[in-house]
Amino acid sequence: MTRSRFSPSWPLRAWFLLGSLTALSALAQPLTLKLRRLQETDPAGTRWRESETAAQWEPAGTAAVICDMWDQHWCKGATERVAEMAPRMNNLITDLRRRGVLIIHCPSETMKFYAGTPGRLLAQSAPKAPTATPLQGWCNLNSVKEPPLPIDDSDGGCDDQPQCRQGSPWRHEISTLEIKPGDAVTDSTEAYNLMRERGITNVLIMGVHENMCVLGRPFSIRQLVYQGQHVALVRDLTDTMYNSRQKPFVNHFAGTDLVCQHIEKYWCPTITSDQILGGHPFHFAADTSAARNSNN
Repeated sequence: MTRSRFSPSWPLRAWFLLGSLTALSALAQPLTLKLRRLQETDPAGTRWRESETAAQWEPAGTAAVICDMWDQHWCKGATERVAEMAPRMNNLITDLRRRGVLIIHCPSETMKFYAGTPGRLLAQSAPKAPTATPLQGWCNLNSVKEPPLPIDDSDGGCDDQPQCRQGSPWRHEISTLEIKPGDAVTDSTEAYNLMRERGITNVLIMGVHENMCVLGRPFSIRQLVYQGQHVALVRDLTDTMYNSRQKPFVNHFAGTDLVCQHIEKYWCPTITSDQILGGHPFHFAADTSAARNSNN
């Protein structure tokens, strides 16, 4: 029997084709990046030196993962900071998409909202990939590879006063971030399956929160580093859940600096969005220090 041209798989193929044509229409120049890390300079691990390495990443071999940029967080301050950085993030993923980078939206625990959409079907369509180590639903701190995080987030990390009541109010990704043809939507190991299917070995991570989901989710830093992916955190488009009334008793943004340094020491390098978009790195209005976003 002849297959109907309106078969259920046609919308998915059309979604992928339109995304591919959009990418092909752009000048797919390599992404020129400055990868910043902190390197140990003494065996005791008490001294670290900042280093920067130039890199050229081919767009077709690169994915951009957007971690948990929800429409709403239980913490009011966290919700406001996500909304503040989202326009700049959307500009970045728009430029990356145009160049041919795969955009993977990962708003965890909201997949029912996206059920049956082309982006969701695209993520689900990738065959299960072999892994260097088993992928986990959550990847905890590895005491062999890294010390405890430099901030105390045991109270949930809400910096508001009084602290907000915890819960799970998120329903989907913040609408500021556009999901376009060719993008994928997932909150699981499907992200890695899709990368392997397309031969993608470079990954830019952005979103929230550095000390929690950005490190622990199945599509994020620890797990992708374990799989041998070349991972870089976009350090000006991220945030932490940190209450400045907890150790080490620094302001919220200084706490984010500390977690970023932890990532640069033990997990992966970082970049800033201006390396791709030009202009200046994103800076929260309430952040009075430019140290976290410096290119120096």
